[in-house]
Amino acid sequence: MATGRFAPSPTGPLHLGNLRTALLAWLFARRSGGRFLVRMEDLDRLQSSREHEAGQLADLAALGLDWDGPVVRQSERFDRYEAAIDRLDRAGLTYPCFCTRREIQEAASAPHAGPVPDGAYPGTCRHLTAAERAERAASGRPPALRLRAQVAELTVPDDVLGPLTAAVDDLVLRRNDGVPAYNLAVVVDDAAQHVEQVVRGDDLAGSAPRQRHLATLLGLPPVRYAHVPMVLAPTGHRLAKRDGATTLADQARAGRPPDVVLAALAASIGLATTGEAVTAALLRDRFDPGRVPRSPWVPGPELLGT
Repeated sequence: MATGRFAPSPTGPLHLGNLRTALLAWLFARRSGGRFLVRMEDLDRLQSSREHEAGQLADLAALGLDWDGPVVRQSERFDRYEAAIDRLDRAGLTYPCFCTRREIQEAASAPHAGPVPDGAYPGTCRHLTAAERAERAASGRPPALRLRAQVAELTVPDDVLGPLTAAVDDLVLRRNDGVPAYNLAVVVDDAAQHVEQVVRGDDLAGSAPRQRHLATLLGLPPVRYAHVPMVLAPTGHRLAKRDGATTLADQARAGRPPDVVLAALAASIGLATTGEAVTAALLRDRFDPGRVPRSPWVPGPELLGT
């Protein structure tokens, strides 16, 4: 048995891609009697987050996806994140970063920068002297806090994609507005909640080695990963509201209740024939992790059309 979780950001309704990932995360956890948790990644504490949170939970329940224990909110766990940051700081594994996004992009693309993986931090502020840091601090720009990574690259196993190898850069631990960063919060929360397997979209696969390395530095147990294919629009880009009936509310207005949507999601992962009536419990009994599709799913016009 393995504890799994679904951790959406409560910034709006869940769309078909979110719902499909939630279903797969639930199936991975429940197939062997494991626990399934829901965590709200609301680090920014948006005013509307509670309203969206309620809607997202209602959508999960409408599909028959249950969860164990109370819903955890990252906005209520800042003390845990700061304790982790303090541990890394005392170990000499942090440093302030004064770079803007534009400066990071320019530094990474500069001819003398050397090979910098796409999206990775080039280490601009890593070797600043105390005087240079004081000079930048005097400019009034608040710094972010970065991890002083101890490896440049790491390979982690993935139950869907196989071995994942990616760069491990000096990721942000605390943003320059004082808010703990996503990568830190995820690692701390997964350990605190005893999450053993993380099932999420494969657009996040590149962050797995970074998060594994951070967990190692914090002395936290590693999680298993299973990155599942995304849901794409007919145009090939990531599914979005503009692509039609993407939420359960949209589907209901088009005359397709949650059980019909569940059936479509099940068919997309090979657990049902088109139009077959299913329940979450039935899908749990049919689920085989080794047969999770490796390719993105593009919903047909009969599902996206209104």
